[in-house]
Amino acid sequence: MTTSRERVERTLNHQTPDRIPIDLGGSAVSGMHVSVVYQLRQALDLDPVGTPVKVIEPYQMLGEIEPDLRDALGIDVVPLTSPSTLFGFKNEGWKPWETFDGTPVLVPAGFNTQPEPSGDLLMYPEGDTDAPPSGRMPAGGWYFDTIVRQPPIDDEALNVEDNLEEFGPISDEDLSYLAEEAERLYTETDKAILGNFGDTGFGDIALVPAPWLKHPKGIRDIEEWYVSTVTRTEYVKEIFARQCEIALENLARIWEVVGDRISVYFVSGTDLGTQRGPFISLKTYRELYQPFHIRINDWVHDHTNWKTFVHSCGSVWKLLPAFVEAGFDILNPVQCSAADMDTEALKRTYGDAFVFWGGGVDTQKTLPFGTPDEVRAEVQSRLRTFGRGGGFVFNTIHNVQPMSPVENVLAVYETVKTHGQYPLD
Repeated sequence: MTTSRERVERTLNHQTPDRIPIDLGGSAVSGMHVSVVYQLRQALDLDPVGTPVKVIEPYQMLGEIEPDLRDALGIDVVPLTSPSTLFGFKNEGWKPWETFDGTPVLVPAGFNTQPEPSGDLLMYPEGDTDAPPSGRMPAGGWYFDTIVRQPPIDDEALNVEDNLEEFGPISDEDLSYLAEEAERLYTETDKAILGNFGDTGFGDIALVPAPWLKHPKGIRDIEEWYVSTVTRTEYVKEIFARQCEIALENLARIWEVVGDRISVYFVSGTDLGTQRGPFISLKTYRELYQPFHIRINDWVHDHTNWKTFVHSCGSVWKLLPAFVEAGFDILNPVQCSAADMDTEALKRTYGDAFVFWGGGVDTQKTLPFGTPDEVRAEVQSRLRTFGRGGGFVFNTIHNVQPMSPVENVLAVYETVKTHGQYPLD
């Protein structure tokens, strides 16, 4: 009988296993909002009504995908990530909380919010309510938006070190955690492990404002950062170069304790596409980002058996040749609803170069607003197209969003179970 790990690894090598493997919760961009996880567990009779679900990623409010849910849905991937959240507190010391829609959840001890008169909720770095807040959940909202805390910028005094504050040698504590967790996941499950660590997301705009730092320095405003990639290009390049050196040193240390227990390494979550086209030119990608992606991918391929994973939302068709040149093995989330991201063209042109990880169903329109039959039809079409000849890990296009009807979510996994067997029907 094929194990999940074998199924994923055959797929990563562009072979056809017994069925198309499935990811749910393997990364922060392939998960599910906690409210939907709660409804799904209820629909599958996994919990009594009122049983809370853990929020394991508080920025996007992603719910924990526990072993019983993985088994019920046929999930083949588990995450290996650092113990701290995007707000700087650890996933420990769980306490009850409730979302705006009344979903009962458990949140970490450092998940400390304070209301504003408007009803918005403020979140704090490291859970320290004496520090300036770094996140805001709008009243009635579903997840947190970053609060930009940009100090005045004096170009004469700009210091690259200020934008490197969050990067440094991995701590012995975190290294020990990754070693123990990798061993646990490898021996106690048969799942493929997706490594989410290493700080190699050059210019990832979710990370630039550093919501985990109490008093971030340097360029932290989102608009100012994007402007700086053009007006302060050498400054940004120096940040990336230093970040890359630190990352390579950390990856070497992580590799020593994790080894080939993991199958996939999440290199970059930097979004480079919009709904209508790339956010940057191909020339800019090749000059500003590609050199560092090449260094990371080359190190991984030279020293490990890991496959490298790039996430970029939006229309990135024009950048795909450069992604191939950079050495990426896996493309995510495969946003087929964006311009030029035709499924047949993607598979025909890049099916030998990339494993498509995602693209399974549109989470902007079809999943939240379609009918179960429309969901089934789209999922079946994506299985046939991307699954042809192997090289496809099924996942929705990015995280399953709140307000997605549980009937539609069930239709997704029922369809994959029915139509995801090789040979594909």
